[in-house]
Amino acid sequence: MSARQYAALPDPFAMYRGGVLRGARIAWESWGQLNQAKDNTILLFTGLSPSAHAAASPADPTPGWWDEILGPGLAIDTQRHFVVAVNSLGSCFGSTGPASTDPATGKAYRLDFPELAVEDIASGGYEVLRALGIERAHTVIGPSLGGMVVLAFAARHPGAARRLVSISGSLGSAPFAVALRSLQREAILADPAWQAGQYAPEAPPRTGLRLARKLGTITYRSAGEWDLRFGRERIPGAPHEANSFAPEFQVESYLEAQAEKFVTAFDANCYLYLSRAMDRFELEALPPHCVERALVIGVTTDILFPVTDQRRIAATLERSGAATELVEMPSIEGHDAFLVDIPRFSDAIGTFLRAS
Repeated sequence: MSARQYAALPDPFAMYRGGVLRGARIAWESWGQLNQAKDNTILLFTGLSPSAHAAASPADPTPGWWDEILGPGLAIDTQRHFVVAVNSLGSCFGSTGPASTDPATGKAYRLDFPELAVEDIASGGYEVLRALGIERAHTVIGPSLGGMVVLAFAARHPGAARRLVSISGSLGSAPFAVALRSLQREAILADPAWQAGQYAPEAPPRTGLRLARKLGTITYRSAGEWDLRFGRERIPGAPHEANSFAPEFQVESYLEAQAEKFVTAFDANCYLYLSRAMDRFELEALPPHCVERALVIGVTTDILFPVTDQRRIAATLERSGAATELVEMPSIEGHDAFLVDIPRFSDAIGTFLRAS
């Protein structure tokens, strides 16, 4: 059972930094009903790794990544809004990306996929709206990578959304985030199984992907949260010999479990393309009155997209003429707070949407 649907991109689809895609598509899911005026749509972009399955639905009752935020009577209220979540162009959950078949060759694109930009992901979401006959979204929302994408959406398609919610995003990644992602990519590139991007789907660069995911997972939470959650708890039965370097602490076991889940779900080349797109994104200004109102949320313990980034986003939106609210959230959960600190995020997002 799947709620996944597809929207065809214009053929050819011109990429932001050059090159074109033929026969490309965007995968999306929806919740709620589009009203007669077609003015109640919320367009939702994701972080780097999730699919468009943000919440369970009758068509697909499996848990989504934002079940406690999106649904009837919740902060993103599907009794009021028609919510459309899109899988990023360049990803591997239905949208066209490096793992997809190139119609010109009948083989996977792999590294022949054109350079991906955050602006391309934004335009992919815009084309989904067009395919649905929606001229203007009520609100466009995105966390993490999605927080960048909504800003690119406003820049590339001014007026296509009345309101904007950017969560833990950035106008351009800080050196710390760029350095981290460069190490994650290096771990994949250095894995002999990567084979210059020509690996078979059943034989991915597992070691490189595992290390990349572990590095990322460490930075998705704060040091304080790691301490509270795991402390110095040991793995029962872990070896204590001086010459054993096997995992000994519970936090190591957690990282390994997260890495294993990721390796079985995500394509390495897609990861490389999306990661580099985040590094190269840079937005200096927004067009006048590209959106009417905006909410910018940052987390005080986020080391990947710090609150200084959120202040710059808010200032840029204000200069464009948007009535902007900035929320600096004192959550211990770090960058991933939007996935776990549900009461605080529900309050901020729900209040903004109800007020509009």
